[in-house]
Amino acid sequence: MEYPQLPSPDEPTVSEWKSVAERSLDTLASTGLPIVVICHSLSCLLWLGARPGDLGVERILLVAPPDPRVLMGSPEVAGFVALGLKIAPADRPRLTIVASDNDEYCPDGAARVFGDRFGIRTVVLEGQGHLNSEAGYGAWPSLVAWCENPDVAIVPR
Repeated sequence: MEYPQLPSPDEPTVSEWKSVAERSLDTLASTGLPIVVICHSLSCLLWLGARPGDLGVERILLVAPPDPRVLMGSPEVAGFVALGLKIAPADRPRLTIVASDNDEYCPDGAARVFGDRFGIRTVVLEGQGHLNSEAGYGAWPSLVAWCENPDVAIVPR
């Protein structure tokens, strides 16, 4: 398991985050084991816009992706918004989104902003906020189980 700590969370840069993500993927690829990528919030925009590599990625889970239109007025994340949203054709069948229906960073809903627009399977959890520690998320058993088996339903904590 690899859990990269993305640098400068208060002043993130695409180049730093992409570099860390690429090193992490290289480390995982060297194991020869299947790779499951989980991105949360801003790192979802990094994956969709800069796609830090493939290296045998089996599945990708985007957790609580923010709507770039909501972030447009935030200079500290402008570089991530500027990446735009691109879905690599090889990623489409491997992608899943899990988001809440009341996420302040994606008020129009992840299904509408990402899922329907790009044809990505989307799991919507009712009333769960931004799916972070402030929303009560820490240990999330069904998400851990999904990492082992994509047929497991992702349910609220």
